[in-house]
Amino acid sequence: MTRARHTPLASLLSRDFSVYNYDRRGRGDSGDHPPYDVQREIDDLDALIERAGGPVLLFGMSSGAVLALEAVARGSEVCALALYEPPFVVDGTRAPLPADYVDRLEAMVARGDTTAALTHFLTDGLAMPPAAMDGMRHTPVWAAWEAAARTLPYDGLLMADFMSGRPLPTDRWAGVTIPVLVGHGDTGEPYMANAAKELASHGDNYILHTFPGQNHNVDPHALAPVLTTFFTTAWAAVQTRL
Repeated sequence: MTRARHTPLASLLSRDFSVYNYDRRGRGDSGDHPPYDVQREIDDLDALIERAGGPVLLFGMSSGAVLALEAVARGSEVCALALYEPPFVVDGTRAPLPADYVDRLEAMVARGDTTAALTHFLTDGLAMPPAAMDGMRHTPVWAAWEAAARTLPYDGLLMADFMSGRPLPTDRWAGVTIPVLVGHGDTGEPYMANAAKELASHGDNYILHTFPGQNHNVDPHALAPVLTTFFTTAWAAVQTRL
């Protein structure tokens, strides 16, 4: 995704907040310099937080939710965190990520086969049915996805430890003590709902929220009011401590 995906949400949130909506490394208008490392993406985020004059209220969805969680665990200046459907695989409700997933993805990107890389990501990474690929290749969004396909290994490296079908490590994000909202839709993939529920069980500072009628392609009009309430409450609590 590029920041265009979240422009409607950013517009809704801007009624109450100053919003920074950015392209992750290598996507949209953002540059990229190899080699990739998760910490370098966190450094990108920290640069924006410094520009905004943190601490900030941070939202991330899908793999971006995991990046946001990692950033907070590594010390980014965030006072409240909202996540939507981090795509962990914590049980047997879907197949785990293949052991050679990232290696194969990197090889496809290296030889310039963006169609193969994108197909591999959608079928093995997101567990979409292979039969759906022919139809998707004829949709307008396919070209935009292919344009960003060279960055797909980044998400693979970010997610590799968390899509094994095993429970999440209990100590990985032990340093995350700020309020965390973990959202999921009730009409989407069961494995994402199960992942959200497990993550939200990791501490009293985690709040689980189910979005009725939503899936991974969440409606910003459903998301914005929940984020606004959560962030407003969290920010008020910060102000009382200053």
